[in-house]
Amino acid sequence: MEDYHKETKIVKIRANVIEDREATMARFLDGLNRDINNMVNLQHYIKIENMVHIATQIKRLSKRKGSIFQ
Repeated sequence: MEDYHKETKIVKIRANVIEDREATMARFLDGLNRDINNMVNLQHYIKIENMVHIATQIKRLSKRKGSIFQ
């Protein structure tokens, strides 16, 4: 998740794209696996960093327990 977030930041900088916080968070969510996206949407977050952390935790949990999305 952190790598995905860093890569999107780099692409945005290279393309000279300026967007507000909500648009950045929406774009990040849209790029996530649908099941992880749904789980992140159930959580409370304010900043993109919170979303990245939540998505990382969900992905780690799903790998540890097999798959919570079955």
